[in-house]
Amino acid sequence: PDKPVSKKPLEVRMGKGKGNPEYWVALVQPGRMLFEIEGINESLAREAFRLASAKLPVSTSFVSRSGV
Repeated sequence: PDKPVSKKPLEVRMGKGKGNPEYWVALVQPGRMLFEIEGINESLAREAFRLASAKLPVSTSFVSRSGV
């Protein structure tokens, strides 16, 4: 989590400062690596990330390091 999102309680008048942090969000910018995995074959990893990417609200791509 990178950034707190604050919210004022219900039925409270405007003003009187900032509200308490309600939840945290992660800022995802292009080129940021979200997950790394090792120890399983590439086809299984691709399938796992394909299923996981369907649940994310951003477009993703699978990148592999060969020869390491």
